[in-house]
Amino acid sequence: MTMNFNFPLAVKAVSVICVASIMAGAMAVNSLAESSRTLDDVIAGDHRSSKNKARDQYRHPKETLEFFGLKADMTVVEIWPGGGGWYQEILAPYLQGKGTYYSAGSDLSSTREYTQKNNKKVADRLASDAALYGKSIITELAPPEKLTIAPAGTADMVVSFRNFHNWLMGGFERDVLKAIFVALKPGGIFGITDHRSDDPSDKDGYVKPSYLLAAAKEAGFILVAKSEINANAKDSHHHERGVWTLPPRLAGDEANHDKMKAIGESDRLTFKFMKPAQ
Repeated sequence: MTMNFNFPLAVKAVSVICVASIMAGAMAVNSLAESSRTLDDVIAGDHRSSKNKARDQYRHPKETLEFFGLKADMTVVEIWPGGGGWYQEILAPYLQGKGTYYSAGSDLSSTREYTQKNNKKVADRLASDAALYGKSIITELAPPEKLTIAPAGTADMVVSFRNFHNWLMGGFERDVLKAIFVALKPGGIFGITDHRSDDPSDKDGYVKPSYLLAAAKEAGFILVAKSEINANAKDSHHHERGVWTLPPRLAGDEANHDKMKAIGESDRLTFKFMKPAQ
């Protein structure tokens, strides 16, 4: 008995099976992203770059977000996620199924090349995968003119990661804190991290914790808790080019890069505030 083997047909059949398997896998990932994806799933997800994952050891995303009290069914506003979207690629997919994610970015009508580039990166990311980012909402924070980061009294949580020093250098930190307060529901949470130093110099990127606490209190917030999740005792707080001398920027003398890498990323405060329930 002679059997005729059709090689091209066999290759085609195998190709169809492979494509079907890949599609099935993609559908499974998308289904998970839209319904029951946990924070661990998102943080470990293939949509995150290896470069971003390598920074988990310094930024502690799971511990930080759990400290803030993040839940999958919340309405959450992230202030200035930036072109890199480090936390955006965690928050948006996690909230995709049951919650709402607001990306409160920079001025959308800005003519600055840097701002335009970052805005495009955010828009492209959020449009890249409907299963991960499809329900995300883009708003603007451009003090003092544009301060509506979400409809008033609708947000369960507002988060900011390493932005307060920028507001401080711009002289509009009070405007931003007021905008956050307005966006939150009564009892809503404001979670923030930033580079900290008890003795910051002019525009070195560090924030004096006592000043941030006072400004938040003035805006009407109640301090719920502090955490040392993002502390780094190796950081002396005094560097050649401020906080940007440290990783990931490594802006200082190249001869000192190994020393800076050994220190790691900056020493950071992690505060949890609440808008009063009444």
